[in-house]
Amino acid sequence: MATMSESRGERELHDGVVQELNHLSKEMEKMVEVMENVSVQLTWMAYDMVVLRTSPEVGESTRKLEEEFLQCKNLLETTCIEAIGRSTDPGRIWP
Repeated sequence: MATMSESRGERELHDGVVQELNHLSKEMEKMVEVMENVSVQLTWMAYDMVVLRTSPEVGESTRKLEEEFLQCKNLLETTCIEAIGRSTDPGRIWP
């Protein structure tokens, strides 16, 4: 016949095992999600490689698009910084 302390110890052991299994399950879910993201990235990389090998013009177009994007981004950042500078100028009189 099991004593009261043995059943309490078994219950604590069982609770500890259940908590550990829940923790491991959550960690596995995180790892699966990370691997799914890596898989998606690898798929896009492979797709990009195939496209670039079959049509080099796409690569050149992509580079030009990236250059134009960076120019626009720089212009917008400069414009925003100038606008912020004007709006915080205490001597500025708004129309």
